[in-house]
Amino acid sequence: MKVTCNSTLLNQSLASVMLSVAPKSTLLALEGVLVRAAGSEISLVGYNLEMGITTTLSARVSEEGEVIIPAKVFSDIVRKIESEDITIEADDRCLVRIIGGVSEFTILGMNAEEFPDLPSLGEAAGFQMPAETLSSMISMTRYAIATSDMKPVQTGCLFELENGDLTVVAVDGFRLALRKEKVTHREELRFIVPGKTLGELLKLMVGAETVAVEVSQKHILFDMGSCTLISRLLEGEFLDYRVAIPKDSTTSVVVNTRALTSSIERTGLLISDRLRSPLRVDFTENLIKMSSSTSLGKAYDECCCSTTGNFLEMGFNNRFLLDALRNVDCDMVRLEMVGPLSPMKVLPLEGDHFLFLVLPMRLKAE
Repeated sequence: MKVTCNSTLLNQSLASVMLSVAPKSTLLALEGVLVRAAGSEISLVGYNLEMGITTTLSARVSEEGEVIIPAKVFSDIVRKIESEDITIEADDRCLVRIIGGVSEFTILGMNAEEFPDLPSLGEAAGFQMPAETLSSMISMTRYAIATSDMKPVQTGCLFELENGDLTVVAVDGFRLALRKEKVTHREELRFIVPGKTLGELLKLMVGAETVAVEVSQKHILFDMGSCTLISRLLEGEFLDYRVAIPKDSTTSVVVNTRALTSSIERTGLLISDRLRSPLRVDFTENLIKMSSSTSLGKAYDECCCSTTGNFLEMGFNNRFLLDALRNVDCDMVRLEMVGPLSPMKVLPLEGDHFLFLVLPMRLKAE
């Protein structure tokens, strides 16, 4: 194999592929990047048995072939070489030469046949959507993905496609995040994507215009043109989120997102993982009054609002409230509540493109 390509493009492609390379594995090949040179391009493949990423870039291919190159040293070399072009050569003994300007490295690679095949989708359904839209849907919901493995199915986001609506839902037992958008695909689909996969997908979608999504029974593929990501899906029964969302409300509060966020941040300064305490929130006619009390002392703050319905006092985990508000994409929000112990809904003023639920905490009498 002998191939020459642009060093900047190679470095960018390697950075993407490295997201799916196993840092340590009993299968040594998974610690490497599979490099294939064919036609007028070079492809790089990383795979950790959970997720695989493939990138392609234009190149001058003098001799076709493929080889596995140790990922970390390969990435370090390419990043440090100060040359516009890089040439990669590999012989029958898997000795790899990497040449850029006056710099030259010779490292031992591995036979490409030792690299495991990426999963095959087989029969799959698919749809396309703007990368910016999908990125927004993932970014606004992934904060509510469970980090504990006690319920593995909740360590991912549910994707539900019905009647031309794509709904993405994350839940961790204390809060729920839901984001909805229209798509052109009419077929019904329901699948759960691991949170780790979605985190890496966000990095890969930067600069992409469109994402093609293909879903089979056990795997999902995201195609962004020069880069594809394939991942296993999570199996299990996801929470019936529709049942968890209160249908009615007796209190509705309209408030500026930034103002409420700032007030909560100030009032929560005395609360920490070591000094836990609920944030006391009192919804009155035109003020939201917030207070906290720990062994460090007491804090009070307030912000203007417009309340209709019953006035209400509730307790919240300040961090959960902040997580929801920091993922809002509008200046004003509507807070809807049924009672002091029912979940609070965070909604846009108009439409229903997102819905966040935050469970309250029981307050002690003052």
